[in-house]
Amino acid sequence: MKQVEYIIRIGPDDRYRHSHIKEKGKIIYFSIQYETKIDDKWHTVVRYDTAHGFAHRDLMNIHGRVDKTPLFNQDYNDALTFAENDLKTNWEYYKKRYRG
Repeated sequence: MKQVEYIIRIGPDDRYRHSHIKEKGKIIYFSIQYETKIDDKWHTVVRYDTAHGFAHRDLMNIHGRVDKTPLFNQDYNDALTFAENDLKTNWEYYKKRYRG
């Protein structure tokens, strides 16, 4: 098994956090999220992961509400690629939505 973890700054107060585990060329677990800093504290805005045994998106708001949406990609490799592209493309939209 190979575990990969990294954080990329995408703005002065924004970052992308990535973690996945791969075995024999297949993703068996991942968790990636977009975070923004408000008042010197990091807040998770949107997270894609495979917790609970299925790939899904957790979309948060500033009041603590979490909307869970399953991904219909049964293959975790495809789900991870989709999630990475979504976060890197739409993080500014998610930030505006989070802040209200």
